[in-house]
Amino acid sequence: MNLEISKINRDAVTERRSLTDLAAMDQPALATKGGGEYRFNKETLHLLRTILPADLSRHLRLPVLCYFDSSVGDSCFITDSYAFEALKILGEINQMREMADDRMWIGKTIVFAIIRKYPSVIQIVMR
Repeated sequence: MNLEISKINRDAVTERRSLTDLAAMDQPALATKGGGEYRFNKETLHLLRTILPADLSRHLRLPVLCYFDSSVGDSCFITDSYAFEALKILGEINQMREMADDRMWIGKTIVFAIIRKYPSVIQIVMR
């Protein structure tokens, strides 16, 4: 099973960078585990920089990793508290939501809607 998961995750980035760093790049991209390149949508990065507070932009690492757990078929979860705050500010999750056990579960339909709205910012990975 681990071999199959590693094949699925080969397009996952090897190291995430801050929104501030990525927005400053001419062609924002990061290396993937499979040796490829994960390109970011520059317009989306600049949009996020205008909406999110500067301090959060410096701490928020992209792409936001949304973990798929095969035992929970209809949801993914994030573990990054900065990503959690950013999604609240963007209005993508309710302000009243809280992380539990260092995770915040999000329905897959909501995750896919966020991906369409903010291209390249979220990456789904298998866990």
